Amino acid sequence: MIHRVRLPIRSRTLVLAVLLALLQYPLWLGQGGWLAVHQADEKVAAQLGVNAQLQARNDVLAADVQDLQKGGDAIEERARSELGMVKPDELYVRIVHGPLPVQPMPATTPAQNQVIKNQAHNP
Repeated sequence: MIHRVRLPIRSRTLVLAVLLALLQYPLWLGQGGWLAVHQADEKVAAQLGVNAQLQARNDVLAADVQDLQKGGDAIEERARSELGMVKPDELYVRIVHGPLPVQPMPATTPAQNQVIKNQAHNP
């Protein structure tokens, strides 16, 4: 004869809740679970951003290479801007934006100050 073990309802609920938690753990926190997939998605998004920046840089470099291979204008422009080269019949002029640096006057002694005043009054 088979004897059935009857558990109280509270015990059955507790056993079912524990079994449910054990089944849910791999889904949410285990390897390949929701949390791991979310973290992998964040890493993929960050890498796509880096890849886009690198692709833009590569496109600019490819355009520069193509310009340098096609004609002399790009070579001349680089020589002028990066190396400061000029043609033999050209005059190089540099325009400085902003105030020029002021150099301080050398310190003088009181005797030198008197000589300077005398020279200013007696030319």
